[in-house]
Amino acid sequence: MDTNITISLVMPIYGVEKYIGRFAESVLGQTYPHIQFVFVNDGTRDRSIDILEGIIDEKYGHLRDRIVIVHKENGGLPSARKTGMEYVRGDYVWHIDSDDWIGQDAVAKIAICAEATGADVIYFDFYKEYEGRTRLKVESDYADKDRYIRDMYNHRAFGCVWNKCVCRRLYQENEVHFPKYSYAEDTFLMSQLVGYASGMTHLKEPLYHYRKDNPHAITKQKRTKRRREAVMNFLSLYEIYSDKPLQDNPVLPITDDIFYRAGWYSLIYGFGFFREYPYLADKILKAEIRGRSDIGIPIQIVLKVYAFFRCMLTIKH
Repeated sequence: MDTNITISLVMPIYGVEKYIGRFAESVLGQTYPHIQFVFVNDGTRDRSIDILEGIIDEKYGHLRDRIVIVHKENGGLPSARKTGMEYVRGDYVWHIDSDDWIGQDAVAKIAICAEATGADVIYFDFYKEYEGRTRLKVESDYADKDRYIRDMYNHRAFGCVWNKCVCRRLYQENEVHFPKYSYAEDTFLMSQLVGYASGMTHLKEPLYHYRKDNPHAITKQKRTKRRREAVMNFLSLYEIYSDKPLQDNPVLPITDDIFYRAGWYSLIYGFGFFREYPYLADKILKAEIRGRSDIGIPIQIVLKVYAFFRCMLTIKH
């Protein structure tokens, strides 16, 4: 294998004692020699860290000089990933969830692809693992990163952090933010990184196994809570970049989508975003009507009508 590219794996750990054995074996058992392992103990209250330490001592003690275990108070996935980034030293960064597992030689295949293409973002296929069955998920090919960002936001592409390996330089040379809330934190981060990337490539192999039978996963939380958190995350992302020049705004492709989703969820769930974010009605009025959106064109038109009357009422008062 003719490459010396180093890859840092950033792995938050919380409440996964049932799954961490398979996960740890899959990452520590990789054959590629240039890996840094960054485990972030996000204040877990179970035996996850004890099990991990036991596996390292029993089988992988020779990797100790490449293993970092960071301990912090519980703060959720975004906080854990951000903390892990303070310790990475590799040329590329791969965020992995500790209730999942990765394929044999997955890191080697990513390193070879990185050496061959020089891509800032390498994205790949994966398996969804249900109890008793496995389903292959194949990503589409994207040459247009603006379209990729929009499709990630609108659930036409996978916005996950764990099916992408990213050049660390993107984090070092750009303003990259982590969200406050855990739901949709993947797409929040990846929208920025893809926006900053100068090149990306699709590695057409399934390298990751995404577990769907963990009852404590974020996706098992109450739907209304997840949707409110997602909207608030992305409205904050809009606010972060709203005063930047257009060429410095990596999430510009999804700003109109953010407004439409916030408006629609406010109407159907009673979230009150029009009140909490006074600029929302005006932004919806000015937003472009676009296809390939979770919020269909008829609903976009309804939102514009609602926003118009809301703005008129505001003017009268």
